[in-house]
Amino acid sequence: MKARLREHYLKNVVPALTKEFGYTNVMAVPKIEKISINVGLGEATSNPKIMDGAANELGSIAGQKPVVTRAKKSIAAFKLRENMPIGCMVTLRGDRMFEFLDRLMNISLPRVRDFRGVSSKAFDGRGNYTLGIKDQLIFPEIDYNKVDKTRGMNISITTTAKTDAEGVSLLKLMGMPFRLQ
Repeated sequence: MKARLREHYLKNVVPALTKEFGYTNVMAVPKIEKISINVGLGEATSNPKIMDGAANELGSIAGQKPVVTRAKKSIAAFKLRENMPIGCMVTLRGDRMFEFLDRLMNISLPRVRDFRGVSSKAFDGRGNYTLGIKDQLIFPEIDYNKVDKTRGMNISITTTAKTDAEGVSLLKLMGMPFRLQ
């Protein structure tokens, strides 16, 4: 079973990008490499049990078991010691990545209150896009009654695009709802 968004990419996006940027080789057409979802939990220093709930929620959103990230250095001002758990992350590739991106663009983002689109200024100069979400409740996989605290997350979409213009074009053709400036 191929992901619906992957088929859309192969049938519609590749020819459109080839025409727009004049690629001669199909391998030069930008594609999405991976999606990284990161949840930072600064309050895990005082209450390590928070990590379990965040990891379970991230696992249900991504459909993959998250990795617990740990502190690299001790910082006394933050009461942080080296190797303490301070967050969790998931890296999605392949069909899981396309399924997550499909759900993000078509189900989750439109559920945000007063949603007018995502900013097209969050590109890093090399065609990669990062999106910050303030509330995990926009994902339908999360049960509202089981949530102890609302948490934000960063979603980074890594592409093979060389420039921001190629990255914007790729994500626009994939269906990312960009805000009109």
